[in-house]
Amino acid sequence: METLTGLLKHVAGKFPDRRAISVSGKFDITHSRLDQLIDHAASSLVAAGVHPGDVVALTFPNTVEYVIMFLAVIRVRATAAPLNQAYTADEFEFYLSDSGSKLLLTAKEGNEPAETAASKIGIPHVTATLNDVESGIHLSAVSDSCADSSAANIVNESSDVALFLHTSGTTSRPKGVPLTQINLASSVNNIKSVYKLTESDSTVIVLPLFHVHGLLAGLLSSLGAGAAVTLPSAGRFSASTFWSDMIKYNATWYTAVPTIHQIILDRHLTKPEPEYPKLRFIRSCSASLAPSILARLEEAFDAPVLEAYAMTEATHLMSSNPLPEDGPHVPGSVGKPVGQEMAILDENGVEQKAGANGEVCIRGPNVTSGYKNNPEANKSAFLFGWFHTGDIGYFDSDGYMHLVGRIKELINRGGEKISPIEVDAVLLAHPDVAQAVCFGVPDDKYGEEINCAVIPREGSGLDEEEVLRFCKKNLAAFKVPKKVFITDSVPKTATGKIQRRIVAEHFLTRISTAKVPKFGA
Repeated sequence: METLTGLLKHVAGKFPDRRAISVSGKFDITHSRLDQLIDHAASSLVAAGVHPGDVVALTFPNTVEYVIMFLAVIRVRATAAPLNQAYTADEFEFYLSDSGSKLLLTAKEGNEPAETAASKIGIPHVTATLNDVESGIHLSAVSDSCADSSAANIVNESSDVALFLHTSGTTSRPKGVPLTQINLASSVNNIKSVYKLTESDSTVIVLPLFHVHGLLAGLLSSLGAGAAVTLPSAGRFSASTFWSDMIKYNATWYTAVPTIHQIILDRHLTKPEPEYPKLRFIRSCSASLAPSILARLEEAFDAPVLEAYAMTEATHLMSSNPLPEDGPHVPGSVGKPVGQEMAILDENGVEQKAGANGEVCIRGPNVTSGYKNNPEANKSAFLFGWFHTGDIGYFDSDGYMHLVGRIKELINRGGEKISPIEVDAVLLAHPDVAQAVCFGVPDDKYGEEINCAVIPREGSGLDEEEVLRFCKKNLAAFKVPKKVFITDSVPKTATGKIQRRIVAEHFLTRISTAKVPKFGA
C-alpha cells in the first residue's frame, strides 16, 4: 500500500467487525465503523472549506474525536498538524504561523491559548464533537445536512503531505518536518513487521498522540494491522488506571518512554496489581533505557522489553531489538535497522567498521524529503546521499546499533568525549536512584565538566556523597560527576524527554545568577 489511507481502507474491508478503538469504559468502535466515521468527518471538512494541501492544526487530548479528525484531514488530502494542548498562546502562534495552518480544530471544550493565537493571526476555529458513535462527528462550522458524498471522489496520492510536525530541537528553534502518505505507510509497515502486529493484538495508548511515538507506534500501526487500541477515559496516561485498562481490553503489548516505564515500575513497587496480563512484549523508545531499568521491567512484568530508536524525520521507527523468536534483545542497544538502510559515517561520509563510532545516517521510504523552508538545515542534514541524524553510535559485531549520544550533547572534558547515556546508566543502576540525568557544564580548567541531577527513591535518604562513591566504583575517574544535585524533579519536554541543555540551565541557574551559556547552541 502506497498510502496510509489506502491501508486503513483495506483493513476496514478485511476486518470489518474487529474492535479498532475503545474509550475505556465508554464505547467500542469497529474498523468498518471507524472507516465510516472518517469518511463522514472528511465530508464535513470539505463542507467547511478545507482543500487539498491546506494545513489543519489539531489540538486535543487523546480522544476518539482527535483520531477521527486526524484521519479525516489526511483523507481529504490536507495536512494534519497536531499540537500539544499545553502550549502557551505565544507557542501556538509560532506553530500555527510556521506550519501555515488554515484552520484550527479543537474539542468542544476548546483551548483558550490556541484560540487566542488563531484569532490573532486570522485562522478560523472549529470544534469537533462525537455525541454518539451512531451519528458521527459534528463540526461546529457545518450543518449536519451537508452531503455525505463530497469526499468520496477525492483520491489520495502517495506524495501527499499528510502530517506536519516540528522536531523537539535540542539546539535550535524547532524545525518543521513534512511527512507524506508514503512516509506514514512505510513506517506503519515497518513497525507491524518487526513486532509482528496482527488483528489479535491490543494495546493501551499511554503517550500523547501529537508526536510520532504514540501516533505511529501506538495508534496508526495498530489500526494498520487490524489490531485494537484503547484510549484512557481521562484522555491521557494515568498510572492508576493503566493495568486495569490493559487487563480489561486484553492488551498484548504497550509502548512508552523510559519516564513512563519508571512511573509504572515505581507503582509496581509501592502498589502492585493482584495480577498482570501476559504480554508478548513491552517497547521502549524516544530516550535511552538504562539496562538496570530494562532488567527491572522484565522481572516485574515477565515480558521481553524491546528498546527501539526513532525520530520524527524518519516517521518514527529506525531500528529495534527483535522479538525473542527472531533473535536476542540486547540491553543498552537499540537493535537492528527496520525497513531502511542505516550506516555509521565519519565527517567525510566514509562508512565505519563495526565497533567504530560515527554519525548514524539513514535512508529509506520512511524518511522525510526535507525540512520545510529551511535550506540551511537541509544542506547539513542530507549529505553524501544520506539523512544525518545528529546521533553518534556504532554497530557491534552482531549488527546491533549502540547509541553514544547526540553529537551536541557529548561532554567534552579536556578532550575526553564522554557519553551522557553511559553515565546515566551507571547512576540508574544504584538501587536508591529513581531517576537521573547528567549534563555538561562550562569549566575553566577542562572546558566542560560533568554534573548530574538525581531523584532518589522515596524514603531512601540518598545523598551526594553516596552517589559519588557509587560513581567512583563504577566509572573511570574522568567520567565521575563533579557535582550532584539531589532533587525531586527535573524539567521534561511534553513528550517526557529529558533535554540535557534544559536540565543544565535549570540547575546552573540555581547555583549562580550569572548568565548560563546555551549548551550545544
